[in-house]
Amino acid sequence: MILHGYFRSSASYRARIALALKGLDHDRQPVHLRRGEQQAPEFLKQNPQGLVPVLEHEGAVLAQSLAIIEYLEERFPEPALLPAAPEDRAWVRALAQVVACDIHPLNNLRILQYLERDLGVDDEARSAWARRWIDSGFAAMEAMLRDDPRTGEHCFGRQPTLADICLVPQVFNSQRFGVDMNRYPTLARIHENCMRLPAFADQAPERQPDAE
Repeated sequence: MILHGYFRSSASYRARIALALKGLDHDRQPVHLRRGEQQAPEFLKQNPQGLVPVLEHEGAVLAQSLAIIEYLEERFPEPALLPAAPEDRAWVRALAQVVACDIHPLNNLRILQYLERDLGVDDEARSAWARRWIDSGFAAMEAMLRDDPRTGEHCFGRQPTLADICLVPQVFNSQRFGVDMNRYPTLARIHENCMRLPAFADQAPERQPDAE
């Protein structure tokens, strides 16, 4: 099993957490996004989108972090990253998709580079753009989690799920852009609980071999 990723990529961070929670041994292959290694012909053969992460396993080459995590869940079901009941699984997936589908795509590296290089947006305005969409998504997640009886130490009860796997890397991104997490006490509490677990803390960007 080989994970291709970048230390600061929040999508790669998700995959690292999932592999750690599952206790799956794997090799790491860094792909330096700021140097453009994701556009190398050999990498584009693996993922024509030129995005990380990519997971190689038993001849399969898998892209998109949520698809990779769902694959790991199906192949290695214990410990489970999704609840048992269908309605609870849908709720956890919805929380994860607030991040993966609505927040993250608007503040990932290629969008920020486009704002800067093609539209001439300065650093302050670029950070304001990122905060705008993080705040929008985090406000919705805070409302979803705050009073729901399913919320516990983590997004769903006492065990981390796909929702936590998506939340933690996005909180890391929010800190880079100066988002005020005091506005989201439930998210901040869950993040703190997650970061007490080695599967989350050891996968933090600054602790990766390719960190700069």
